[in-house]
Amino acid sequence: MTADATRTPFADARVERNRAMLRVRDAIDVRHAEPLDLAALAALVHVTPEHLIRTFRTVFGETPYRYLQRRRVERAMTLLDTTDLPVTEVCLAVGFTSLGSFSRTFARVVGVPPTEHRARPRRPPAAVPGCVVRSWSRPSEHARGA
Repeated sequence: MTADATRTPFADARVERNRAMLRVRDAIDVRHAEPLDLAALAALVHVTPEHLIRTFRTVFGETPYRYLQRRRVERAMTLLDTTDLPVTEVCLAVGFTSLGSFSRTFARVVGVPPTEHRARPRRPPAAVPGCVVRSWSRPSEHARGA
């Protein structure tokens, strides 16, 4: 029996669903500094915005909006660590339109406000592959039980 003969229609549908959600996640990653357009993302994978939200949450454990916020905060962390840009400019560069909402979101995800994050001493880079460092240093509300 071949591998194709053991696949079920349910498994095929799940694989297609996951691929579609990966396309949405990739689109969010590419356009993280732009406003989230759920209708356009849903059209990308031929579903309604409501179905997109439910399916994205099922596949990735968070809504597209939460994912976008987390990606923006990750990018802001990098800019705060590697540049001398003022916090307001970092806020605007990563796609937030309000300094207040940026600071609140940053503090909720990272655990400290942007200015405090920047003031923390930086550790020298570890001899670990970048993908591993990014995976382990990615902010996650689930890790703190929030």
